[in-house]
Amino acid sequence: MSFTVAVDVPVPMRDGVALATNVWLPDGPGPFPALLVRTPYGKDDAGLYGNPKLPDVFALVEAGYAVVAQDVRGTSRSPGTFVPHTHEGPDSLDTLTWLAAQPWCDGAVGMWGGSYMGFSQWQAAAHDVPALRAIAPVMTSADPYAAPWRSPGGALSQDAVMTWGTLSALRNLRRGLEDGRGDPTDAGALLADLSEPPSLHEPLPIAGRAAVTRSLPWLGQVLDHPERDAFWREIAAIDHGERITVPALHIGGWYDVFVGETVRSYTTLRRRGGSAAARDGQRLVIGPWSHADGTDLGTYPDRSFGLAGSIKTAGITEEHLRFFDRWVRGRPGDTPRVRLFVMGADEWRDEPDWPLPDTRYTDLFLDGGGRAGTAAGDGVLTRDVPAEDATDTFRYDPRDPVPSLGGTVLAAAPGAYPGPADQAAAETREDVLCFTTPVLRWPVEVTGHVTLVLHIRSSTPDTDFTGKLVDVHPDGRAILLCEGIQRVRYRESLTEPALLAPGTVAELTLDLGVTANVFRPGHRIRLEVSSSNFPRYDRNTNTGATIATDDADAVVVAVNHVLHGPVHPSRLILPVIGRSPSEEDRA
Repeated sequence: MSFTVAVDVPVPMRDGVALATNVWLPDGPGPFPALLVRTPYGKDDAGLYGNPKLPDVFALVEAGYAVVAQDVRGTSRSPGTFVPHTHEGPDSLDTLTWLAAQPWCDGAVGMWGGSYMGFSQWQAAAHDVPALRAIAPVMTSADPYAAPWRSPGGALSQDAVMTWGTLSALRNLRRGLEDGRGDPTDAGALLADLSEPPSLHEPLPIAGRAAVTRSLPWLGQVLDHPERDAFWREIAAIDHGERITVPALHIGGWYDVFVGETVRSYTTLRRRGGSAAARDGQRLVIGPWSHADGTDLGTYPDRSFGLAGSIKTAGITEEHLRFFDRWVRGRPGDTPRVRLFVMGADEWRDEPDWPLPDTRYTDLFLDGGGRAGTAAGDGVLTRDVPAEDATDTFRYDPRDPVPSLGGTVLAAAPGAYPGPADQAAAETREDVLCFTTPVLRWPVEVTGHVTLVLHIRSSTPDTDFTGKLVDVHPDGRAILLCEGIQRVRYRESLTEPALLAPGTVAELTLDLGVTANVFRPGHRIRLEVSSSNFPRYDRNTNTGATIATDDADAVVVAVNHVLHGPVHPSRLILPVIGRSPSEEDRA
């Protein structure tokens, strides 16, 4: 294989700024179809070319594609100031227009890339650019409010916001210091926070992060907009599905911070895509992976998925090539629409669509005598509507939140990690309610969207309720599958908060995300309910005021109640797949 690379090609934007761009051209006369990636992490960084979650650039070039890598505005070798999301739409459109006009490009362009690199793809896809034929967003979101910065239930994704925001602020600061701008002491403060997660997350108020917001004012805007208002809707491509006319290859991980939105983007465009190609050309691949690097082998301290779970054996490059050959080059091809790694069975499976056509949404009701605190309590999950009403009560103290153990965290404290972590330590806390099925006699497959309906009461005008779906192994390990949170003030609307009258009962619907897991015989299904999951989500201060500006002296302890029984049917709704004998079938 031979190719040429042009480095730091200036690509002009509409306002006169020229963005630094590398162009890899295959050997040959051309013209070639082009594949564009736009990154804030450095187009010259080896991580862009050796990340197993992304396609192998050399393989793309060898297959006859021109590969174009660009530093987004204000990063690495591109001039300007980096303001997340602000310039990605117009800059992507200008770059695509420039690409289509180059003599070495045949006018057909695809976009690829993961995480922030996916935001540019969604912004471009929501506009009419004839050159753009397909996108391949990996572990990213078309709705930045829902993921990664906030959540479907309205809580702040504090781990993601503070970790990524502080890293981005440090990059901006270093860039400014090179030009004689900025305060050098801020660099020490930012580095200290990144090296010591407690100092990054624990101080209140959350908005009191001057060193970060001086170099990245955008973070202050995220905190200033807790509702899904115009600030968020302006960058939410998901709101304009009917304008998106290109197919998309969605790649995600069951323990990725973006996984819920990866699936929602797929299902939205299957229904509302603006062309037949967009509706028919959606492709979904999800493996047992987290967002962080270092999980390439599919093996975690508390759970291994075997060699089949390795992202290195998942054929990510081949997935991209098949997809781009079909939709950028127009070559005929037929691949399964959905490819999933099913945990528990620990195997890959092709499916015709998502949700799976044979999904049976099954209610498991919360039951017990009102002493569900800790895994040793009396909380039960049952298919039968409970005969009697009961209430479980716990105290939620924001100064002593339930710690995040694995799951969809973006980063992790020393000794912790994202992914399928054992929840046993959290299940010893009396502010963690545990509801568990009897030991299963037959396998039960749960693949799809998991929902929790809770009937609640609180002593405070606002608080949070959290839920986790857990696979309890015969050896006692309680392995997290998926999780979610609902901020009570947003129980009816993410745009119009409504405080709760203390002592009144309200029904909450929690989005616990998505999973694919076979609960094997000898295992048990468990639901954990609490009011915090920190620092995955910010702590609700329970005051009903602006959470981001509440200091430590303002926080209030909430006495929270979960009601269950025939009058208040709190329940876990599981997407059960009925192809093999299940506990329900054999009962």
